[in-house]
Amino acid sequence: MTGPARHYGPPPGLDAATDGLWDAVIAGDEYAAADAVTTALDRGADAETVLLEIIAPLQARVGREWAANRLTVAQEHTATAINERTIAALAHHPAVRKTLARYAERPRGRVAVACIDGEWHALPARILAEVLRLRGWQVDYLGAQVPTPHLIAHVHRTNPAVVALSSSIATRLPSAHAAITACQATGTPVLVGGAAYGPDGRYAALLGADGWAPDARSAADRLAEGPLRKPPPVHQVVDDLPHLADQEYTQISRTARGLVRHVMTELPARFPAMADYTDQQLRHTAEDIAHIVDFLGTALYVDDPDLFTGFIAWTAGILGARGVPARSLLPGLDLLAEQLVDYPRAADLLSRACDTLRQPPDAADTAPSPVGDPAEGRTA
Repeated sequence: MTGPARHYGPPPGLDAATDGLWDAVIAGDEYAAADAVTTALDRGADAETVLLEIIAPLQARVGREWAANRLTVAQEHTATAINERTIAALAHHPAVRKTLARYAERPRGRVAVACIDGEWHALPARILAEVLRLRGWQVDYLGAQVPTPHLIAHVHRTNPAVVALSSSIATRLPSAHAAITACQATGTPVLVGGAAYGPDGRYAALLGADGWAPDARSAADRLAEGPLRKPPPVHQVVDDLPHLADQEYTQISRTARGLVRHVMTELPARFPAMADYTDQQLRHTAEDIAHIVDFLGTALYVDDPDLFTGFIAWTAGILGARGVPARSLLPGLDLLAEQLVDYPRAADLLSRACDTLRQPPDAADTAPSPVGDPAEGRTA
C-alpha cells in the first residue's frame, strides 16, 4: 500500500543512508543494510521518513532495475528479503520503541493490515503497518497471501476499526473484490492501496472499497481524519460489476490452463524460432502466455481495456530490454483470438493489444508498469 513519498528523493542529511542501503542491498549484505538504517535513526532521522523516503523508493528502484535487465530475479528477491529484515531492525530500534511506548496503553484504535489472497508482495503492507504503529494504532499485521476465510475469522475475533488490504498485482483484483465484500459484510470498512488498484485508485472505487490511499503516509493521514464511512448493505459481486453477467470473465478464467496449452501447442508453427528454444526458454514462454491470459481475464473483470493494453505494452518493454522483439507476442495473441472469437469483449481486447504492439517501439516501451513489482512478470 506504499509507494514513493509525495516529494522525490530523500530529505537533506539522509543521502548517506540511502546510498549505504542501496550498496548493501545490491551486495546482498543484510547487516550493512541494517547498519545504514539504524545509523540514520541514531543520528536523529525520523523513522517514518526512513520508511517512506528511503526504504520504499529503494524497493521501487529495485523493480525498475530488474525491468531494465540490470538486476536478476534472484537479486530482486534478495533485495526484497533484505529490506524486510531492515524494517524489522528499524522496528526494534530504541527510538522507535520509545515512540510506541507512548501509545501502549491508549492506542488510537485497531487496524488489520493484510495482503489479499494470492498476493505475495508483502513489503508495502509491512511498511504501512509500521507507519500506523508509529502513528499510535494497534496493528494486526497478517502478512502475505491471507485467504479470505481466515481474514474474516480474524475480523470476527478482533473487531478492528478498519481492514487495510494491499495488492500490487492487478490480476489479484477479483480476489480483492471478494475480500472487500466479505469484510464489509461484517460491518467493517475497508481501506485499500497498492499498484493493483491503478495510479488514481480507479479500481478501488469500482470494487466498492470504502477508501483508497496511494501510499502509507496518505493512508495514515486518512485514518487520522476520522472513521471511514460505514460499509454498504450486504451485496453480491455482480451488483458492483453488472457486465460480469455476460460470463466472459468466468468462462475464460475457467479455461485459462487449456488456453495456455493450446497456444503452446500451436505456437511453434506460427513462430518457427521456437524450434531452437531451450527448455528454460519454453518455460518462460509458457509463463508469458499464462500472464497474458490472466491479465486478459482481469481486464474483462473490471471492464477496462487499458489494463490489458497497458500490460502488453509493459511486457513489450521488458522483452525489448532483453533483446527480444516485441512483435514476437503477436502470434500468441492471434492464437488466443482464434479461440475466443465467440467472446466479443475478449476479442476486442486482443485486437487492441495487437494494435498496441504495432505502434512504434518507443510508444510501447515507455508504458507504465501495471503490475507493481515487475519481478512477478516474465523472467526470460
